[in-house]
Amino acid sequence: MEKNPVVCETFHRAVELIGRRWNGAIVFVLLRSKCRYSALRDAIPGITDRMLSERLQELEKAGIIDRTVVPETPVRVEYALTKKGRALATALNAVGDWAHKWMEDDVTPAAASLAFPRRTARAASRSKTRSR
Repeated sequence: MEKNPVVCETFHRAVELIGRRWNGAIVFVLLRSKCRYSALRDAIPGITDRMLSERLQELEKAGIIDRTVVPETPVRVEYALTKKGRALATALNAVGDWAHKWMEDDVTPAAASLAFPRRTARAASRSKTRSR
């Protein structure tokens, strides 16, 4: 008789953390560069301020990102990956390669607007408004 497969608890926790909505996208952006909050928000189509704040806190608590407060006027907050967070690069790049190979035909016009690294119209208009 075959033994039933069991999911490793550590693996399951990792997949749930990284696979949680928005977390992969946040790490993806931070793999390219440290960012301020507004840059992260503009880079991730569809994310709300509330969700971004919650996910940043969650990833910080998990030791994946660092939050640095730069004492300037006005105060500046930057987010960057920790060593633990940067170690996700290989896994996320593999997911990206898989997605480009297997999901391109599955992309609907609505889903295409969520693709990286294209900037959305919302992000562009927000940037224009802020620069005035």
